[in-house]
Amino acid sequence: MEFYRSSRRLQILGSVILLLSIHVAHSFYLPGVAPQDFEKGDELKVKVNKLTSIKTQLPYSYYSLPFCRPKKIVDSTENLGEVLRGDRIENAPYSFKMREAQMCNVLGRVMLDAKSAKAFKEKIDDEYRVNMILDNLPLVVPIERIDPGQGSPSVVYQLGYHVGLKGQYEGSKEQKYFMHNHLAFTVRYHRDMQTDAARIVGFEVKPYSVKHEYEGQWSEKTRLTTCDPHTKRLVVSSATPQEVENKKEIIFTYDVDFQESEVKWASRWDAYLLMSDNQIHWFSIVNSLMIVLFLSGMVAMIMLRTLYRDISRYNELETQEEAQEETGWKLVHGDVFRPPANSDLLCVYVGTGVQCLGMVLVTMIFAMLGFLSPSNRGGLMTAMLLLWVFMGLFAGYASSRLYKMFKGTEWKRIAFRTAFLFPAVVSAIFFVLNALIWGQKSSGAVPFGTMFALIFLWFGISVPLVFVGAYLGFKKPPLDDPVKTNKIPRQIPEQAWYMNPIFSILIGGILPFGAVFIELFFILTSIWLNQFYYIFGFLFLVFVILMVTCAEITIVLCYFQLCSEDYLWWWRSYLTSGSSAVYLFLYAAFYFFTKLQITKLVSAMLYFGYMLIASYAFFVLTGTIGFYACLWFTRLIYSSVKID
Repeated sequence: MEFYRSSRRLQILGSVILLLSIHVAHSFYLPGVAPQDFEKGDELKVKVNKLTSIKTQLPYSYYSLPFCRPKKIVDSTENLGEVLRGDRIENAPYSFKMREAQMCNVLGRVMLDAKSAKAFKEKIDDEYRVNMILDNLPLVVPIERIDPGQGSPSVVYQLGYHVGLKGQYEGSKEQKYFMHNHLAFTVRYHRDMQTDAARIVGFEVKPYSVKHEYEGQWSEKTRLTTCDPHTKRLVVSSATPQEVENKKEIIFTYDVDFQESEVKWASRWDAYLLMSDNQIHWFSIVNSLMIVLFLSGMVAMIMLRTLYRDISRYNELETQEEAQEETGWKLVHGDVFRPPANSDLLCVYVGTGVQCLGMVLVTMIFAMLGFLSPSNRGGLMTAMLLLWVFMGLFAGYASSRLYKMFKGTEWKRIAFRTAFLFPAVVSAIFFVLNALIWGQKSSGAVPFGTMFALIFLWFGISVPLVFVGAYLGFKKPPLDDPVKTNKIPRQIPEQAWYMNPIFSILIGGILPFGAVFIELFFILTSIWLNQFYYIFGFLFLVFVILMVTCAEITIVLCYFQLCSEDYLWWWRSYLTSGSSAVYLFLYAAFYFFTKLQITKLVSAMLYFGYMLIASYAFFVLTGTIGFYACLWFTRLIYSSVKID
């Protein structure tokens, strides 16, 4: 009964913490930019962003297709993160004036040739979407749907509108391509009753495909018979759609309507952040987190009780005969702190893991407080890159401290390997992927100028900081081992099958992966299905549970290993929690085959290449957490017993 009450209290406490974290995440949400007031008649600057497709994952510049162009194209991309994401923000030919409706504005006329018709057809085949921005708000298409069990329809929003669509004429089986050449924009605004100034709180569009007609020869003053505000003829349907074929004429038109809204400027992103699914599986996430918390608590209690009994027994006054019959983890006290094989490499990986851990923790805290909200395009990636660079100081410090503990003397060599090993592997994969994107002429390819900036951040800032950190760490006195190490290593007895290193390492990675796999689904969906991820309060809580789980499962398996008189725990502690990266990559492969519609080889290589980088970083991060937990645990237990 007491056990049931304790577990119930744990669940209630966990629920309270979770709800508080969600409340904090929403309370500190910042929209990312300062509000801008518009008077009636003020010009509104519409910008076009990249063309995106969830089928190819290859972004393209808006003007890579023969759309109507302004007199001069100006690139408005603002930060490093936007460039790395493939954003290409440019001025648009559309002319909006605040709270002044426009009907059937002719944007321009394009005559298709064989090349341009083929380009449009390829983008329609791959379901590309056109993305635009107005006052930092992305363009969305409102779609009504009726949820099961609810009578009234709800509105969901999809980012951007499709370039076109495929279909057939009635009575024909031939597949045709149709162009979305008429756009009905709706700009929603919130008006201040005292000043009459307004702030933009919504940017929507309904695309139509309509074959425009006119009389006589085409000129800039030609009136369309299919869309004419003078005769009150507007586009409300597309009975005669616009085909995409060689030598076809396409006339681009648009409407602009302004609608007053009760939504305030501070809440204007709420609709965007809830666009993916209005029935997010909150309870599933809560249940998963509570199970992991409960299991971790039980494991911790078992370990504490078992260790307390062991230490009490070892510290009792023993007879000479009993002292000679040492068993379990105390028996290997003379070898447990012997430096492992490839100790230099272990120091490098531990230092890199500290760098990753610092970057992730600080990024999550800023994101949870709202400073890296989705409205700040590219802000998250820019922050992660800069934090990674500056965390090089801690990477060098951690690697050199461990290196000195292993009686190493050449700290510059360790600093050099720490500064170059992990970034070099990631850069090699990134360079190959970037070459593939260049080959596809995608805007997602990183330009040479940005590549130079990344190299400068690495060599100019990160590498010197790693050396500074290594110097400071090596100057400090080394940690003294709690017990002396024997000169001759003892022989490790034959181990049971379940203590086989490969088996125990792979088993150890299951629980940490189980702590994050539900949240991983939402993260992968936001990255690869072009949706926003914003529940950073949940993510931070899941990450804390991941750290606790990595630490506890590594300590448990390390304890069993020492009890079976196997003292080679250094590398195994790192690999035990680090093996969760194997399951992450396998889950990414499962997600690819079950959720994504990618068919092209280059797109598949991009997906698996980027997920390989993510899995490698996850391995370094979780492995370091497990290693430090095990180091703390072994130093604690061997300093708690009397060794003659």
